Amino acid sequence: MSVLSAPYMHDEAAAFAHVEAMLWADGPVCPHCGVVDRAYKLEGVRTKPSKKNPEGKERHGLWKCRECRKQFTVRKGTIFEESHLPLHLWLQAIHLMVSSKKGISSHQLHRVLGITYKSAWFLTHRIRECMRSGALAPFGSDGGTVEVDETFIGTKHKKSKTARGFAHKNAMLTLVDRDTKRAKSIVVDDIKKDTLVPILRENIAKEAVIYTDEAKQYTRLADDFAGHDFTTHSAGEYVKREKPQVHTNTVEGFYSIFKRGMKGVYQHCGKQHLHRYAAEFDFRYNHREANGVNDAERASAALSSVAGKRLLYRDSLGA
Repeated sequence: MSVLSAPYMHDEAAAFAHVEAMLWADGPVCPHCGVVDRAYKLEGVRTKPSKKNPEGKERHGLWKCRECRKQFTVRKGTIFEESHLPLHLWLQAIHLMVSSKKGISSHQLHRVLGITYKSAWFLTHRIRECMRSGALAPFGSDGGTVEVDETFIGTKHKKSKTARGFAHKNAMLTLVDRDTKRAKSIVVDDIKKDTLVPILRENIAKEAVIYTDEAKQYTRLADDFAGHDFTTHSAGEYVKREKPQVHTNTVEGFYSIFKRGMKGVYQHCGKQHLHRYAAEFDFRYNHREANGVNDAERASAALSSVAGKRLLYRDSLGA
């Protein structure tokens, strides 16, 4: 049976029960006072009658804390908070985003889910926000190998007639740990040595061995890490002949997926949003089939990270 046929994808009560089971493993948690498993469920509560709903709408998943006496739902303190969209549509959107290798556009989501384009756009950015993770352990721990490369995507400003190279484009640095098969992408202002090396020191273990191309900003990395080697792309060398393990083909494979998605699906992206798109592709890459994660497990991983990552609409318009 398709995951999209599951009851929690279509029934609001089942959707609340599913999210509660994911986020409240030890019982309901009051977001007001923090007490665990000291709340009781309120059944049959309805909103005020309106022209659209003369009898009012049933309030699913409503709880009341025995300690502070305040009401709450599992939406509170998550990306779902104060959203007017039904929770089961959120779960459909999460599944569609995590199961699409190159992503799914807001235009397509608004058609599939039957919501406005503005709602779909904001919904996708909220979901990308929950995919962001700053908790990854340093790459290359225990002497592992890390591939490092940078790329350019989109435009920061219109290219002048006298401009050269990629100065008008957005720059992004990506690390791929060969042992854990995980990637981490960071949007950067430029690709100068003074910009990139501190980021590498912060995110890669000192005992790691690093492979890059021959770019000048990566010279002397052996001073900071256990080892560094490179291939000379300008000479047509993509795998070192005498050391076939030296290459950056893995991180370039990541960029292949990323660019096909950004250009073919999303098409346009300003720098203020690029970090969320990068997080989306990192998340799917880190939770892909090759790492033993199927679509349902990937959706569960995203759902388990929705707490504490609420994104306001005014904030989604900026960085």
